[in-house]
Amino acid sequence: MAGGQERVLRRRIKSVQATKKITKAMELIAASQIVRSQQRIHANKRYRDGMARVVVEAAKGDPTAARRLLGTVEAPTGVAILAIVGERGLSGSYNTAVFRATERLVNEYRKAGVEVRLFTVGKKAPAYFRFRGIEVEQSFQGFADKPKFSDARLVAAAIAAPFINGDVDQLTLVSTRFLSAGLQAVRTTQLLPLVDPATTAAPLEDESDVKAPLVGYTQFEPDAARLLTELAPRAVEAEVFAALLEGAASFFTAQQRAMAAATENADELSRTLSRIMNRARQDSITTEIMEIVGGAEALRRPKGA
Repeated sequence: MAGGQERVLRRRIKSVQATKKITKAMELIAASQIVRSQQRIHANKRYRDGMARVVVEAAKGDPTAARRLLGTVEAPTGVAILAIVGERGLSGSYNTAVFRATERLVNEYRKAGVEVRLFTVGKKAPAYFRFRGIEVEQSFQGFADKPKFSDARLVAAAIAAPFINGDVDQLTLVSTRFLSAGLQAVRTTQLLPLVDPATTAAPLEDESDVKAPLVGYTQFEPDAARLLTELAPRAVEAEVFAALLEGAASFFTAQQRAMAAATENADELSRTLSRIMNRARQDSITTEIMEIVGGAEALRRPKGA
């Protein structure tokens, strides 16, 4: 019985050690991807901030046109929501946090009688929302880990179409923002109408990277109204690409932490199973010794004693 238990424990230890190798490798891969993702976020920051400045200047050039594309809808009748998650699991609460925030937002709009059209990025999203009874109008997959600007342009064109056609009044983004290596948070951002950067200005992380806002008289060609119409989709592309980059960095950070915890747990489980196996082996050896000693004592006794 003890020998059989020892064999079972030995197989379990080998299985745990094999799993530990996998989680350790995934941890190292995720850690290497975090640095690259941070570099891409930093490189994209100039374009994103520059696009915001151009939108502000165009809005100043034609306040009437700006009112149609800038601001907040008080009582929307239709809303398009874009949720960005990962292509895989094994990343702690990264996907779950976005799922819950999106589901909560959808339920709030539905209770208010607002029509909701849901778009998603990431392989894990369609199955979750289908199980929750929420229809996904269009799902984009295959690039959440390493997004390109062409991917952002494809997504932006699809989600902006209902707003441009007048089918929805507002376009909202739900994604994980990469604030720092130790802090990521799920944020809900209004994409269309464009939020006036002047009313939501935040301190820049590195002011030396961004030029001062344009001041004075600015002449537009074509006119500011047409320019705003063209800039709106481009601004959405910039925001979607930034969200994809920050989502990828957040995913790898969450996966690195999850795999580090899994590796630590596997190591602890391996030690625990090793102690149990050693104890079982010791019990087996002790039993065998007692049987040998008992047999030897029986041979020493005189016959008939």
